[in-house]
Amino acid sequence: MYITDIAVVRVALPQAEPKAMARRPSWAAEAEVANPMSRYAKVKRHRALWLPKWESAWVRVTAEDGTWGLGTLAYARALAPVVEHLASQLVGEDCMATDRLADIMARMTKPYGTTGLASYAISGIDLALWDLKGKLMEKPVYSLLGGPHKDRIFCYATGNDVDWYRELGFQAFKLACPYGPADGWDGIRRNEAFVARARETIGDEAELMLDCWMAFDVEYTVRLAEVLRPYRLKWMEECLIPEDLDGHVALRERLPWQTLATGEHWYGAVPFQWAIRHQAVDILQPDIAWCGGMTTVRAISAAADVAGISVILHGGAVTPFGQHFTYATPSSPWGEYFVGSPPGVPLEEASRIPGQAVAKDGWLVPSDAPGFGMEIAEQWVTPFA
Repeated sequence: MYITDIAVVRVALPQAEPKAMARRPSWAAEAEVANPMSRYAKVKRHRALWLPKWESAWVRVTAEDGTWGLGTLAYARALAPVVEHLASQLVGEDCMATDRLADIMARMTKPYGTTGLASYAISGIDLALWDLKGKLMEKPVYSLLGGPHKDRIFCYATGNDVDWYRELGFQAFKLACPYGPADGWDGIRRNEAFVARARETIGDEAELMLDCWMAFDVEYTVRLAEVLRPYRLKWMEECLIPEDLDGHVALRERLPWQTLATGEHWYGAVPFQWAIRHQAVDILQPDIAWCGGMTTVRAISAAADVAGISVILHGGAVTPFGQHFTYATPSSPWGEYFVGSPPGVPLEEASRIPGQAVAKDGWLVPSDAPGFGMEIAEQWVTPFA
């Protein structure tokens, strides 16, 4: 079956108002989160003050019989020309040959850089191809990956409304760290108080993690880790900017007792191979919609499995793409369930892709419908430009 069209499209998902009333605004609306730009006062308060406003869209890949698959595409306005460039060589190719197509895309983008923005375009096309492949074979993607490896996916909640997540039945929680080097020693103490409150709320038996979102340097990370040691963090995440490879090695050497995780802003398989070879981190966290799609995370997970390292996708339990990967992958024990909706609003009433599974008491099972199980009507799909 050959590809006849690849296009950037908009998908008008139905937006239903929650029936339940929010108890308070979500933490994500106003909470300060330490980040790489925190040293600049004019944008320190919130990431939305400096993050790009480029809209997201979708990639649709259509086969010769009219069957189509969809993959998400971040930064669509900037990436539409990249998708068009890749489509110029992919149209006419066998849509089932996902490894071949991934290799073509990686090589085509070398003149302007395969990592970074181009990786988002590759991811969108690759995910659409896997969705299409599942529909053509009338099987869920997890079956194409070898079938379920686990009966259900254990999910941890990401966000700072931990009282609400505990009420929802989650047993593991990841916080977004508020303060970084720009806040000095006072920020370390305020971070400690923040983590201490969360630990008190969730109890001693629950797992607790800390997301540092590229905000720290080696010295600050070590000092904070020492202060937080009594609170038994399961891992500290993405403490350094992703390009600081030497810093990752130094951090591993200085914190041999602390589990370290990173990778959401690494693109392609090479940085993950480097991390495995240098034993720089304990948990790899690629984003399936950013790093190259399903084909790339499969390669990463195969290498990690041999090395005895876990792969826990960034946001892996809140997209159908990540759910299918996690369900089928031996090296992926947990799924991250980011919760940005307000406390009081049940997860099933929060915004999501139709057909996507929702966590119940901290567990979920992906849809068994063909492809990624997304229930998206053709009339919702319109050209991007």
